[in-house]
Parts: sequence; C-alpha cells; structure tokens
Amino acid sequence: MHKRLAKVAQIAEFDAIIDVRSPSEFSEDHLPGAQNCPVLSDEERVQVGTLYKQVSAFEAKKIGAVLVGRNISSMLETHFLSKPKTWRPLIVCWRGGQRSGAVSHVMREVGWDAHQLAGGYKAWRRHVLAELITLPTRFDFRVISGATGSGKSQLLEALARQGAQVLHLESLAAHKGSVLGGLPGQPQSSQKSFETRLFCALTSLDTQQPVFVEAESRTIGRLRLPESLVVALRSARCLRLNVGLEARVDFLLTDYVHALHDAPWLLACLDRLHGLQSNDTLARWKHMVAAGDFPALVKELLQLHYDPLYQRSQLNNYAQHEGAELISLATLLSPTLDIKAAEILAATGAARDIARIN
Repeated sequence: MHKRLAKVAQIAEFDAIIDVRSPSEFSEDHLPGAQNCPVLSDEERVQVGTLYKQVSAFEAKKIGAVLVGRNISSMLETHFLSKPKTWRPLIVCWRGGQRSGAVSHVMREVGWDAHQLAGGYKAWRRHVLAELITLPTRFDFRVISGATGSGKSQLLEALARQGAQVLHLESLAAHKGSVLGGLPGQPQSSQKSFETRLFCALTSLDTQQPVFVEAESRTIGRLRLPESLVVALRSARCLRLNVGLEARVDFLLTDYVHALHDAPWLLACLDRLHGLQSNDTLARWKHMVAAGDFPALVKELLQLHYDPLYQRSQLNNYAQHEGAELISLATLLSPTLDIKAAEILAATGAARDIARIN
C-alpha cells in the first residue's frame, strides 16, 4: 500500500492522534490530545544513534528494525486491539518519515485507515508559530492592570464565572508572573508546549466578543509571550484596579502561602533581587523570613520593589494605562469580585452579548 498523508488542517478529521516519537520528544511538546506510543524509547534512540555514528548505518538499521518491530507489536496489543475497522488514526513523528511510516503501514495492513501527518510534528510547529503571528491581531483585548496583589487573576476568574471570554496567561504558563511566582513542585513547561497551549486558547475564543486578559511583561517566569501578542496587549484598552495596601498584603499572605512557608525556596527567590535591592535591604528581608514576620516582609516587598516596578512598567508599556477606567476594590473576596465582574460586563456591553449567545 502507498502511504496516505494528511495535512495539519485535516487533524480534526481523525479519531485519534498517535505520536510515535520518544517520551522526551513528546514531553517537550505535542499536538493537543495526542497519545504517546513511542516506537523507540529515549534509551533506544541513543543506542541506535550511537551505532549509526560509531559502527555503520547498516548495523544501526538492523537493531532499529528489531526494536521498532517489537515496540509496534506491543503497542498494537496494549492499546489498539479493541479498535473497530472504521477507526481512523493519524500517526505523527518528527518529520513524517520512517517512524510514523512504519506504524501507519502496519496499521493499514491490519485494515485501519491510518494516515501520516505530512511533515510530522515539525509541520504542526510551523503552523502554531505562523498562527501566533496573526491570531492576537484579531481580538478586542481588555487588559486588567493593577499593582501586585490587586487580585488581577482573581478578577479575571470572576469574569470567566460571569461568562466573559478570558485569556488566563498565568494559568497557561503555570506561573504567577513575579519573583515569587513559581509554583513549588510544579515546573513550567517548555516554550514550545506553552505556545501550543496559547494557540489552542486563542483559537477557542470568539473574535467578535471582547477578551479580558491580565497585564503581563514579555516573560512569565521563564516563558516568553509572542511578540505579536505583546504588541496587541500594550495597545489595548485597560481597566486599572485600585486596591489599598493593607488589603493587598492580606491577599498576598493567603495567595502566596505556598512560598511563605518554604523558607529555602523563598530565600533563593530573594537572592534573585541582588543588584536590584541593597544588601542591607536583602539582609533585613531574610531576617524577616527567619523570624516568620511575613506581613512586614510582604509590605516592604510591595513598597520597595513591586510598586515602583509596576509604575515604571505600566506607564512605559501600556499606551492606554493612564486613561484607563479605575476600578476600586475594598476587598478581594469572591462575592465582591463577582459583583464587580458583573458590573464590568454590563458597562462594556459584553453582558448583553453573552445573554444573546446563551
């Protein structure tokens, strides 16, 4: 049988996406909903590659054929014996070459209408990068800004509960966007995986309705936002939160409880401020950590680090920040945020659009 190829635009036509790359390749990034069934494990890839370089291509192909055949057999027996004849899988490897070709050939011999993704994962990656250049320009973004601890993410989530469209970048990046923003035990994904999730989030949104999003810098933790998205957000209309210092401190003591009770991790985060704060200030903050005086620590971090940084960043980067609508909040409790979210939607007219859609 000759091979059957499918393009990226046809992905939705298939019953399953089977990614036959190694686990490490799959972990770095993959098509949404794909199942990893490697024809070579990471260790086997190294073994075959070493033979290719140090012995010969012939010896590498012999061993590779044995390993691939064994793994395809196990794959069929473990995952696919129950599939009906009408099942249509799409097989993906790195370039749409030998690995996906071997699996799709065996599956077609069985009787399934298996296709290879033309160009493999690399074709998908090119598609994501191309779309991320143009997608952000299609939306009417409403940027929620405010000093650290103002509850921007929480207001965003309240808007989502009210039925508004939101793009939650910090959720996609698994990071709160500050020096203390990393989540212990939850490392950020690869840049490629983040961009795939961002692409999927954007394509799920309606370009005819406003999209609420939190003001962010170019990076969230170690992940970079696409330049086209940065440009779109910085020219968008803004809603500026105004929350008192004490309310922000109280909120952060709860929101960052995971960080404040992990002293080694917290001290390592403070070390990253070396050069941005004086040695005396950093020493005082570390003493507060040792003493467990977290309210004083959070208050000084806001006053001496985050608030000045916020003022410089917003004024320099967001064109409509100065004239933004001011939203004052006395507390950041969910009932208050839900009421405010409903008021924002009513003021923007988005509430009427949501009701009409529903």
